[in-house]
Amino acid sequence: MEPEKLSIKEMHSGLVGKDFSAEELARFFLDKIRKEDGEIKAFITVTEDLALAQAKKADEIIAKGGDIPMLAGIPCAIKDNIFIEGVKCTSASKMLENYVAPYDATVVKKLKEQGAVILGKTNLDEFAMGSSTENSAFFVTKNPRDTSRVPGGSSGGSAAATAAGFCKFALGSDTGGSIRQPASFCGVVGLKPTYGAVSRYGVMAFASSLDQIGPFAKDAADCQTVFDAIKGRDPLDSTSLDSPEQKERLDIKGLRIGIPKEYFVKGMDKEVERTIREAIGKYEKMGAKIVEVSLPHTEYALPCYYIIATAEASANLARYDGIKYGSSEFNNPEVNGLLDVYVKSREKYFGSEVKRRIMLGTYVLSSGYYDAYYKRAQKVRTLIKNDFEKALSQADVLLTPVSPTLPFKIGEKMDDPLSMYLSDIYTISINLAGVGAISMPAGWEGDLPVGMQIIGKPFEEDKMFQAAMAFEEKK
Repeated sequence: MEPEKLSIKEMHSGLVGKDFSAEELARFFLDKIRKEDGEIKAFITVTEDLALAQAKKADEIIAKGGDIPMLAGIPCAIKDNIFIEGVKCTSASKMLENYVAPYDATVVKKLKEQGAVILGKTNLDEFAMGSSTENSAFFVTKNPRDTSRVPGGSSGGSAAATAAGFCKFALGSDTGGSIRQPASFCGVVGLKPTYGAVSRYGVMAFASSLDQIGPFAKDAADCQTVFDAIKGRDPLDSTSLDSPEQKERLDIKGLRIGIPKEYFVKGMDKEVERTIREAIGKYEKMGAKIVEVSLPHTEYALPCYYIIATAEASANLARYDGIKYGSSEFNNPEVNGLLDVYVKSREKYFGSEVKRRIMLGTYVLSSGYYDAYYKRAQKVRTLIKNDFEKALSQADVLLTPVSPTLPFKIGEKMDDPLSMYLSDIYTISINLAGVGAISMPAGWEGDLPVGMQIIGKPFEEDKMFQAAMAFEEKK
């Protein structure tokens, strides 16, 4: 038996058919993590006792028979900025190195209700700020496809854990591409849902108007299974909504796939462009209708995003001051007064990328600059949203690259923040527009995956999944 190669549906059938137990599965994956994660470093915390207790409970549920949830006994991992009651939640920051979550995030509560088995918390860029998982305060996660390369970020630990077969699925957060870009780099499927489709309650906020929680899995069907389990309105998150049910089966023949002309420009790796164009050709052979569309404000997305995201981060991270939350220099004998506690605590325990974004965000919100930067960025955001509405009125879904490059080497871009920020150039517009997008492997260049992005209208995740599954079946 090779459990890491089974789909969720196959694993569910095996559990229900008593081919193996949830406890046996949990021990298999925990042992695999113990043996192999020393090199990959996907996990910050492994929750062995919790996993075995949940597996035992899942076995009891399965033994009773009846209507057994699809995720009962299925091993998973959770990004370490999502609360699990009684488990450390560090957001990969020294500021929260010893912080223990006081309650479950809504997505975790839903997984527990399904009987899922949580193996541990995965590494990320500190406070989800980064595109390579090199900004973690603890260690760098490596890409299982090539350990000299980054897994992407900020949800690199969840993507790497899924790709390495350490879990059947994982949860991540996506503020500007933090699920889709690492999914692309690690050769797995990752969904950034429509804004509001999944509750953010119990998730450490980076930029509240952009953040969304979504799943990683080996294929689109597994990804959809997890999404169906965690989606829906939550009274604890006023921005959340119920997704309308879509029962109709998508017919690829005649499906209008929009290709934004602005996404195929100078600067893209030739290997990436070739693979994406081959994927477009495959859809065309399946009977899809390829139409060119325009997203004319794409060039403004990057500066617009980094103004809005940093402004919101500046406000959200103000709570980590050494008094209300976080590691503190309060007892440092060199501290002189309350202001000094704030300054020295934040100076010592925040990493350089977090400091950079807080400073930028505070600047654009400051008196005299608010109108010139933040207010103008919000107006541009509206134009970007309008671009997507128009493009998606001319096509059923859009197809684009996820990243302009193949996974880059560890350390390659750490001294060039702007180059790192450009890694998200194809993903950030989706968060600004609030629509959903799924990243999946379009093909491979040697051992390295190339990801493509399928973008849909708000709350039409089912259509995106069906388009993705049709491509997987023809590969």
